[in-house]
Amino acid sequence: MTQLKERLLKYYEENEIKVDIAFFLGGFFFDILTLSAIDDLWGISQQIIYLLILGSVLYYDFLFTHGLFQPSRRLEKIWNYRQLIVHFLLGSLLSVYSLFFLKSASLFSSVIFVALLMGLMVANELKRVQRSEINIKIGLYVICVFSFFSMTIPVILGFVGLFPFLLSIAFTGVAIYGAFLLLKRKIQDQRTLQKSLLLPGATILVLFLAFYLVGWIPPVPLSIQNMGIYHSVEKSEGKYILSHEQASWQFWRRGDQEFYAEPGDTVYFFAEIFSPARFSDSVILHWYFKDPVRGWQTTDKIPMSITGGRKNGYRGFASKQNYSAGDWRISVETTDGREIGRIYFKVIKLESNNPERVFYKDIY
Repeated sequence: MTQLKERLLKYYEENEIKVDIAFFLGGFFFDILTLSAIDDLWGISQQIIYLLILGSVLYYDFLFTHGLFQPSRRLEKIWNYRQLIVHFLLGSLLSVYSLFFLKSASLFSSVIFVALLMGLMVANELKRVQRSEINIKIGLYVICVFSFFSMTIPVILGFVGLFPFLLSIAFTGVAIYGAFLLLKRKIQDQRTLQKSLLLPGATILVLFLAFYLVGWIPPVPLSIQNMGIYHSVEKSEGKYILSHEQASWQFWRRGDQEFYAEPGDTVYFFAEIFSPARFSDSVILHWYFKDPVRGWQTTDKIPMSITGGRKNGYRGFASKQNYSAGDWRISVETTDGREIGRIYFKVIKLESNNPERVFYKDIY
């Protein structure tokens, strides 16, 4: 047993970066497989436990690095593997938050957020960064703390927007400052604390604030479950019946994204939007038309109230009777302008009605 332990420790020392990345990815995929709903109490409790363990390990590792902490004999058995624990928990937490952010964002917002995470993960393994006193792990941990608050606060309040976001920033800032005060009692070198803790923490918060101002922070916990363009939407016995001309085998299309408009036709947009139980808010259905000269131009902004509690999401629709032939786009946005999702479609106007036109039905 002792020989096996020594062999494993030697292998880790010789392949530290590879093993750290493997444990990071292990935590990442572990939580992908066990992902629960954003308002699930067990899932929230698990995140709190992970954050507390991760924060404690980082705290004592910081003291250990400065010669202010020495693990006991009993703790020493696992202390050598603390970096693996850190990487696994970071991977696990970031996978949860990445997936929830990805579900609540359009592609552009998702790419920005994931690029930030990937950049920090790569930077954490660079020897140049590791030799500096700037701790990338602190930055990743701050992202986890902010992500936790940015998801749980809207769930508790029942709406998204500027106020929940600012609360998330404030709570994260309090957590960083609390850690600074704890370490300040042990470490007299204020410059080290500022560079290793306050600088990465403040940088992450400033980045998230900037991302919010330009609309790149996804509006969790809202997410689009389904949306499409249809020729008619009817409600019967609590279900929505959607009519479209696209054959069912064309599964990659969402309704009539090539909308053949006969005289008198109305364009219908239907969406299922997930929101947690006891959630009550509104979204804006932002209609755009692509003008050949001026580009994308706003034609309508239609508010739609949403309430949570339904497993497959809140269902709603909007319609438009006055439209031009050409390219269209509908963006589903929060009241503070953040995009949840978008769909493109093209209107092709026909001069006469076809009495033999066939419609297919989808039921939601």
